[in-house]
Amino acid sequence: MAEAAALAGLQPLGSPTLAFTIAGLPPASPQMARILQGLKRKLEQKGHEFRESPDDGVGFVMHVVDANKPKSFRRRSQAVFVLGVTEVPQRPRDVLSAGYPILIRSLSNLLLYLVNDGEKVEPYFVTLEQGAYSVDATLPEEQFFEELYARVAPLASSRLVINNIFVPDLPKELWEGDELTRQLAEAGKKLDALNLLPAPFPIQELLPPDDWRHVQRLYSLGGLSYGNLSVRRDEKTFWMSGSGINKADMKVIGRDILLVKDYDPEQGAMILSVPPHIKPNRVSVDAIEHWMIYREHPSVGAIIHIHAWMEGIPSTQINYPCGTYELAYSVAELVRRAPDPSRAVVGLRNHGMTITGRSLDDIFERIEGRIIPQVPMM
Repeated sequence: MAEAAALAGLQPLGSPTLAFTIAGLPPASPQMARILQGLKRKLEQKGHEFRESPDDGVGFVMHVVDANKPKSFRRRSQAVFVLGVTEVPQRPRDVLSAGYPILIRSLSNLLLYLVNDGEKVEPYFVTLEQGAYSVDATLPEEQFFEELYARVAPLASSRLVINNIFVPDLPKELWEGDELTRQLAEAGKKLDALNLLPAPFPIQELLPPDDWRHVQRLYSLGGLSYGNLSVRRDEKTFWMSGSGINKADMKVIGRDILLVKDYDPEQGAMILSVPPHIKPNRVSVDAIEHWMIYREHPSVGAIIHIHAWMEGIPSTQINYPCGTYELAYSVAELVRRAPDPSRAVVGLRNHGMTITGRSLDDIFERIEGRIIPQVPMM
């Protein structure tokens, strides 16, 4: 593993110390106060530093919001991880459907959705990847808060690699694409026909205009969409789908499909070669993951990521957010362990799958008839 990491210029996962705070509304109930204070205590036991003010260089904010009128925490940096915390008096029919709008409106990275009926509290987590899972509140207290910590701290300390460096040097003969980009566009249509590309989530419809502009500035988002695909062009570069676009209708090079050249670890950004006459779109947030896999495994010719599942596949242990170095590293490590890395299927916990292939057709031949649309939540 050390040799593989050195080959790709990577560092193994770490657990950086977090400075954190609690912000927003006062706790809605004594039960919520107990959970907030218990998680605070557990964070401090693990060596993380509590600070009174969210402006005091914190990297993690527990932000208490009203479920009926959630207000956003306006982070100053994309590196700040926000855990929204809210409470409702009864369990909805569908926690994901009820909690997801609160997650978006509060501009949170993760939502702790507490169902408090006056007798017991059921904690649920709702993720940006449209996942929802519970934590057993009947566990002994120390174990319960250890479980909450394990669900939150690794995510809060993960490092986003979502910035792009656009270099307007794409050769003119590639401005209209090539045979590989045409294959990528056809593969996007196939995924759509298999109902494996959920439509972009209308995030702008859930946010006030000012908050939406804030999110766009902070994350360069065109929308939340799920799934991505790429194909190797040569030893070092690959074509990949853009962020927030309709992957069933990819046409414009530099907007719908982009050429990834490299990764800049100093800036934590992907380097893209784009046509000089196109206002470029950001590449998919999973580009860092694809880059790691292509650089380490020359036999990998294509990669597809979908929000679906297959029986009997190995899976990452932590549901790191999309676009983080830690998620990419975890997936790349499982690809490395596969009997044949060029034909690996890796589960992303509470998220979906990454599938490598020698070609896009190779991937489709292997997954057809084996896909389970519903990702199991753990």
